[in-house]
Formats: sequence, C-alpha cells, structure tokens
Amino acid sequence: MTETFLPIGLVELVDLVIVWLLVWAGIVWLRATPARLALAGLGILVAFYLLARQLGLVLTTWILQGFAAVSVLIAVIVFQQDLRRLFEQIAAVWLRRRALAAGPDAVDTIVRAVAQLSEHRRGALILLPGREAVEGHVEGGLELDAHITEPLLLSLFDPHSPGHDGAVIVAGDRVVRFAVHLPLSTDHAQLSQRGTRHAAALGLAERTDALCIVVSEERGTVSVAGDGRLRTLRSPHEAAEEIRGFLRRLAPEGGKRTPRMQRMLGQWREGLLALPIAALLWTLAVPGATIIEVDREVAVSVNGVPAAYKVEGVEPASVRVTLSGQRRDLYFLGPDAVKVRVDALLAELGRRTFSLTPANVQRPEIVEVRAIEPDRVRISLAEQPKPATGAAGSPDRGAE
Repeated sequence: MTETFLPIGLVELVDLVIVWLLVWAGIVWLRATPARLALAGLGILVAFYLLARQLGLVLTTWILQGFAAVSVLIAVIVFQQDLRRLFEQIAAVWLRRRALAAGPDAVDTIVRAVAQLSEHRRGALILLPGREAVEGHVEGGLELDAHITEPLLLSLFDPHSPGHDGAVIVAGDRVVRFAVHLPLSTDHAQLSQRGTRHAAALGLAERTDALCIVVSEERGTVSVAGDGRLRTLRSPHEAAEEIRGFLRRLAPEGGKRTPRMQRMLGQWREGLLALPIAALLWTLAVPGATIIEVDREVAVSVNGVPAAYKVEGVEPASVRVTLSGQRRDLYFLGPDAVKVRVDALLAELGRRTFSLTPANVQRPEIVEVRAIEPDRVRISLAEQPKPATGAAGSPDRGAE
C-alpha cells in the first residue's frame, strides 16, 4: 500500500472544525424540528438501501433506488417549514439583521395595556418580531405605523373593533400593523384547553424567534410564546420581565455571548456526539477519496476443467494482485471480494500454462487492477480413471 495517512495541516484542521460545527448545528436543529421522526424514518430507509447494496440484494436495491430518486422532493415537502426557518436563521446571522428593540416606555405601555385587558377579560395578541423576518408567515392585516400608546392598544382589542381577533405587530416604539392572522400550531400537548389565539402565538413562535403575548378572553390569563414554547404567567406584570429578557437577547451587551451561542454551548452533549460524526465524514470525504494502491495475495482457482481430468496442483497457488481505487473503497473491501479464476477448458488440447490478465480477476467495478505478479500460472492435470467395462464394452456389473 502507498501512503496510509494523510498529513493534517492548518487547512485540514480548519476544514474539520467547520464540519464539526455544521454537524453540531444540524443535530441541534434536528432535535428541535417537529418533523424529526419523519427525518429519522427517511434516514433508516437510506441506511437500509446502502446495506442492501453492500450485501448485493438486487431486487431490494432496485426498489429503494426508485424511492431514492424522489427522496429529495419528499424531504423538501415534509420539511418545508423547517428548511425555510433554517435558511432565514442563516440569513439573519450572516446579514446581521437587527430587530427594532422597544424602548422602556413602550414596554411599560404594553404591560399596562395587558394588565387592563387581563382584568376585563378581553382577548389580545401582541407580536414582537425578533431578528428573523415574520412577513412570510403572517397574512392579512392593515398598515398603521402609529406611535404605541395604551389607549391605542385598548382600542385595537376592543370587542367592537373589526380587527380585535387578529394580532398587533409592535416594532420598536410603533404599532406597524393590526388585525394580522398568524399560522396555527398543531402542538396539542401545549395547546390543551387553550383557544385560537394561543395556537396562533405558538404557531409563529415555532417558525420564528418572535415573542407573542396572549391574553385569554375566557380566563383573563396572560401567556407568552417564544422559542416554540407556550408558558402561562402568574400575573400580567411578569410580562415586563419576559419582554425585557427578550429584548436583551436580541441586543446583548458588548462582550456577552449571543443567544444562539449560549444555546449551542448549553447543548454540549450534541457537540460531543457531532465530533466523531464529523471526523468520520471528513475521513471518508478527504483521506478516503484519495487514490491509493494495495497489494493482495489471492489464491488461484481453476474453472472449466474437462470431465476427463482433475486438478492436481497450480503453480504458483497464489498471485499478488495490485489494486487501485479510493481509500474508503479499498478499506471496506472484503476478504472474498477479489478472486483470480483460470478457465482450463483448453486443457484437452494440451495447454497447461495460462496467462493472467485483469479479466481473470473478479473484483468490484470501482476497483482497478494495476498488476498481477506473476502473470502466468501452470496447472497440473491428471486423467480421471476410466470406469471398468465388461466383455461387451458395457460397465462390468459383476457376476450374476
């Protein structure tokens, strides 16, 4: 075998670290997505396809190949919302998209309005966008762009107002839209005995990093939805702490870790799991893709021996075959995957020495034969004893 290990330098180390971070983020994303079970099922089918191909299960491989052809389309349909949010998160990080943070006066205004709405049991839904865009997830609504005030919020959620059932979007110190419809969540575990407003708040919190404040019309309770979770607050004034915490996460002070970094560091177990996966992927893709040569000592087998002969010996009994291919393919090459076969059909004509060419070497198609040493073998044959015959030329059956 030629080179065994690929020397790791600075560039290779950076490559490996980037792959590790991507795998880490991917595991965190998969655990958070509601469709993770569907993805696990898709992964099981892919693994089964690779196993069937490795074992040579022709019919199973053929059936699963048809499924693999449309698996990308299936994945896009099943994970449409999750992939969309993933791409939006990537854009928000790299484009440094900043949210319009509400000032202290706006926070106090929202809290006072929520307290009055809760006291009078008037339903309300207030949306505070984060860094991720919400425009693609909301429908309807009317543009307002007015400075936020307590009377304005109370009037927008007045039961006699045409748009009181919708959500109000607050960006900075302004109410930008009202009577907005949000996507509904299907998380029945969190929505137990809760109404449509809570489903709408949780639906948007599952798709973006926005914070939604909900006032229940039936109970007068105040809830918040963020990061895909819905929580009921003990009092309306707890909403102030939730809002301020949300704003701090959007604009962390200098030197402090961002929310995404804090979440990543808090999920160190996923990071440990990602390390061997990244190392395996890098090994298969980089060192595993290099072309190498290996030598194998392979026994010579004889086929097509005429019926009148039997094989007494082969000289030499084994030959050295030099194979060329990708490192990963040669590494996983089984001991019985390479065979040298000689066709002795011409032995009846007196031929005993046979040349060896790549055509005599049975091996996977992805592997090439570079050399065979020695390239000739000699077969020793002996004639089979003829069966005894009687006087009439028929087999002797013994005395009768």
